[in-house]
Amino acid sequence: MQKAAQASSKDAQHKPLDESGLKVYLRLLGYIRSSWFYFALSVFGFVLYSAMEPAQAWILKHIVDVVSNNEIAENRLLIPLAILVIFIIRGLGTFLGSYFMALIANKVVYDLRTSMFEKMVVLPSNYFHSMPSGRLLSKITYDTEQVTGSVTSAIKVILREGFTVVGLLGYMLYINWKLSLLFLIILPVIGLVVSYASKRFRKLSKRIQGAMGGVTDVASEAIKGQEVVKIFGGIEYETKRFRDAAHENRRSQLKMELTKALNTPIVQFLVAISLSGLIWLALDPTFSDNMSSGDFVSFITAAGMLSKPMRQLTEVNSILQKGIAAAQSIFEFIDMDEEVDQGKRRSNSLKGEIRWEDVRFQYPSSDKLALNDVSLTLEAGKTLALVGRSGGGKSTIASLIPRFYDVTGGRLLIDGHEIQDYDLTSLRDKIALVNQNVVLFNGTIRENIAYGRLRNTPDQKIIDAAKAANALDFIQELENGFDTVVGENGVLLSGGQRQRIAIARAILKNAPILILDEATSALDSESERAIQQALDTLMENRTTIAIAHRLSTIEKADMIAVIDHGEIVEVGTHSELLEKDGAYAQLHKQQFAE
Repeated sequence: MQKAAQASSKDAQHKPLDESGLKVYLRLLGYIRSSWFYFALSVFGFVLYSAMEPAQAWILKHIVDVVSNNEIAENRLLIPLAILVIFIIRGLGTFLGSYFMALIANKVVYDLRTSMFEKMVVLPSNYFHSMPSGRLLSKITYDTEQVTGSVTSAIKVILREGFTVVGLLGYMLYINWKLSLLFLIILPVIGLVVSYASKRFRKLSKRIQGAMGGVTDVASEAIKGQEVVKIFGGIEYETKRFRDAAHENRRSQLKMELTKALNTPIVQFLVAISLSGLIWLALDPTFSDNMSSGDFVSFITAAGMLSKPMRQLTEVNSILQKGIAAAQSIFEFIDMDEEVDQGKRRSNSLKGEIRWEDVRFQYPSSDKLALNDVSLTLEAGKTLALVGRSGGGKSTIASLIPRFYDVTGGRLLIDGHEIQDYDLTSLRDKIALVNQNVVLFNGTIRENIAYGRLRNTPDQKIIDAAKAANALDFIQELENGFDTVVGENGVLLSGGQRQRIAIARAILKNAPILILDEATSALDSESERAIQQALDTLMENRTTIAIAHRLSTIEKADMIAVIDHGEIVEVGTHSELLEKDGAYAQLHKQQFAE
């Protein structure tokens, strides 16, 4: 897990942000732009709420002055009505501010998640090889949840309590500006405390995000490999891995809570010092001789009311810093380089001639060539079979055709044009693929056969494809037929059934270029013969690259290339290579003996 995380940090596509926390947060707030009207309503609501705080101090002043001047009879009805109006306006402001801010936050999280997913599906293949899936899921789920707090709770508190502080200070300055200045002197000291806490909060938030990614990594691997974990006695080992990852997350969370727990009372103590000094001076006739009893009580009340909003403003700092740290992680992901697609050529009339000219390729995370000076020419409509030992480079040669990777050196041409000149989407529309590790989605059999751009295919064509792939019989035996849900990655089907669904999908696409990566490896002998007949029909007049372990399945190929250590050892037909009595003949003898 640690190696994978290190590899992901060294990803060539990764572009760390140098932006300050303020710039990151301003970029995050840019997502509010489309909801500016709701934001304006929310701000208006918080202004209403905040304006009622000094109004409460004012009404207290009025009550004291009325009692002092014995004017109770004249104001008996007016004062209760004023109090009622204040609380009605305050309630309305709370509703407007909170509801519309929550609406905006949901929209921001939705936009961020969709932006991240849209970026994820266009990232280069090497990113997914270096980034554990659990860590990637943690970014899309956990990090975006942290952003929710910074957009809802943080902004709500900043606006509501910020306006309240401004309103109360303004009211205090109106009553006695000399005394109010004393309270303002303490604000720079509070600012220093909050600044230090902010840096620590953000540092700890990043550590928590990394630890949460570790938790999801371990859990994801244990879920996917639960059968291996049980059979090979890995329960204790995986449990310890999860405990260690969860402990690291817990430790970082406790440090965050410790900082938060110390930050608030320190700020409260500073406010208390300022408030105590304020009251001490207010009791001095020099400062209060021009103040009425109502003014004095109202001033002290307003000063006391400042404690709550200032405490909440300091407490929200931890939520804000979590959101900034999460937003930075999200924006680093969103700003990553996509697959290079500068090609303009459309492949509408693609014939399928493929030519490798001194092709070299090196994986980004490797220090040696995976392919070295590979030169081959495959005519349109012909079949090329790639054979050899595992890790020799067979799948790498095939993966260059749909441009999952770009060549490091040399040229790869389709119909005489360099593959980089083709529009990426247009090129992949002309390629069908059947992987050795079949990928099925948690939907119905129909949805998995007619997947993606094939989703509007008529039912009869889907049935014909399933029949050609020798899948129709077992599909019809299922209770819901083509509407049977296959589970995550087809877990409810057997290996052979999954492979036949994948072959039916390739048959339905009817593309001029076909890539078969061990397409019959998971089938029993009887199914393999039936599937091989379907593949023979499918491969007619199509350019096919077939990666095969069983040599019996590729004897009819127009060309067979033996790959070893990234180089072509032998090329020829089945009979020609047997006559040479070289590497292919040796492989054939081994399998025949087995």
